[in-house]
Amino acid sequence: MPTDLDAYIAGLPKAELHLHIEGSLEPELMFELAKRNGVSIPYDSVEAVRAAYDFSNLQDFLDIYYAGAAVLLTRQDFEDLAFAYFQRAAADNVRHAEIFFDPQTHTDRGVPFGVVVEGLIAGMDRAKAELGVSSGLILSFLRHLTEEEAFATLEAAKPYLHHFIGVGLDSSEVGHPPSKFQRVFAAARELGLKLCAHAGEEGPPAYVHEALDLLHIDRMDHGNRSMEDEVLVERLAREQMTLTVCPLSNLKLCVVDDLKNHPVPEMLRRGLHVTLNSDDPSYFGGYVNDNYSRLAAAVGLTREQVTQMAKNSFEGSFLGEAEKAAFIAEVEAYAKAG
Repeated sequence: MPTDLDAYIAGLPKAELHLHIEGSLEPELMFELAKRNGVSIPYDSVEAVRAAYDFSNLQDFLDIYYAGAAVLLTRQDFEDLAFAYFQRAAADNVRHAEIFFDPQTHTDRGVPFGVVVEGLIAGMDRAKAELGVSSGLILSFLRHLTEEEAFATLEAAKPYLHHFIGVGLDSSEVGHPPSKFQRVFAAARELGLKLCAHAGEEGPPAYVHEALDLLHIDRMDHGNRSMEDEVLVERLAREQMTLTVCPLSNLKLCVVDDLKNHPVPEMLRRGLHVTLNSDDPSYFGGYVNDNYSRLAAAVGLTREQVTQMAKNSFEGSFLGEAEKAAFIAEVEAYAKAG
């Protein structure tokens, strides 16, 4: 039964800063693209795909995630993938999204870099024109691969640099510390790109320290395990480092055993710059509003806390200051009217 807070969340202007576009591939679109491209997938129905989503850790999820990506082959596929996400985001009153994509997932399958980028940009341009949702594109390196391969990906990206706002670091965290990618992040910074990295999801607080001190990130993805390190918590609060927290992802991947035990309330109490995001919504069971509403119900978030995290989402974006201010003014006007 929807609550008054659910209704408030539904209309609240917000940004999404942690979304893997490949992770928004719904089973229906997976089947449609498999048929269109003549790709064989190991499932005989949409229901069978959804049943396969019953995984219990990051690696099991990644296995099915990479299998699903196999249906993405053409420019039109990537445009359709992006626009489908933006339709769902617009329905949640997401006004701006900064989305990750994993070029190595596709180029390693023989899909040209340009096909991926041009398709995604077409979907993003269409979302701006038809839905009024602005967006930015973040190139992510796969951390289970080598830094040399990341450098090759960055080199392949150079003809398309004007399309990117930043680089990220994702995939299997444990055993692949941020320090492994220190040189390629420095190179990306030299090219004028913003930097963000997954840290402290399954990896220890030491990985968060490395992301800050060695990669010199502008924004941290996840960051949950920072709460285990008092010095780190104080630093994150002092520096107002934006954390892109993903509650339903954390639940699905057993980063938390129950949403009632999620660290967001303590993060907010300690002054951390928290945002809520959907990560891989098709696989984790919810888009942005689901993450807000289900967490709110589990831990008793207040309207003021929800509003603050929406403001944080725009403040933590890579938009220009004038654009940030305009969106934050919208949030404040909505809160005042609500």
